[in-house]
Amino acid sequence: MRRTTKYPVCGANSLWQLYRTVSFWKVLKNVIVIQIGRYTPFLPLKNWLYRTFLGMKIGEQTALAFMVMPDILFPEKIRIGRNCVIGYNTTILAHEYLVDEYRLGDVVIGDEVMIGANSTILPGVVIGDRAVVAAGTIVHQDVPPGAMVAGCPMRIVRTNEPPSE
Repeated sequence: MRRTTKYPVCGANSLWQLYRTVSFWKVLKNVIVIQIGRYTPFLPLKNWLYRTFLGMKIGEQTALAFMVMPDILFPEKIRIGRNCVIGYNTTILAHEYLVDEYRLGDVVIGDEVMIGANSTILPGVVIGDRAVVAAGTIVHQDVPPGAMVAGCPMRIVRTNEPPSE
């Protein structure tokens, strides 16, 4: 199960009430920084922008590919380990805005993780060290260390367990 905190809302849907939960100016700043970062081909600059202006924790030698989309509203809830590759057009969400509630959850990506292109990481999940997420996967639950996951819904394709004799 994902680790999210639920916040109920009354009246209009939670997204309509967005600026009661997060400042408009924070969202505007985050949009500008993320759009610059998404198109920046210089990885150290992208990581510096995200660490400095968004409060993301990004390990050394981690590569966020072209067009990676970190959460616009709560990027500070994203932690990515060292020496990871986050593939083209991947989305990393730390929030879900639903009709009657919104949910927030930290996203933790371990060290030396490979996430394939066009994947979506949902709030409240932990991806273990050296895990591999195949392209196009929707990560809706934790991924064990060393495992390979794929698909929609996500399934564990391989684990890091030694073969039994």
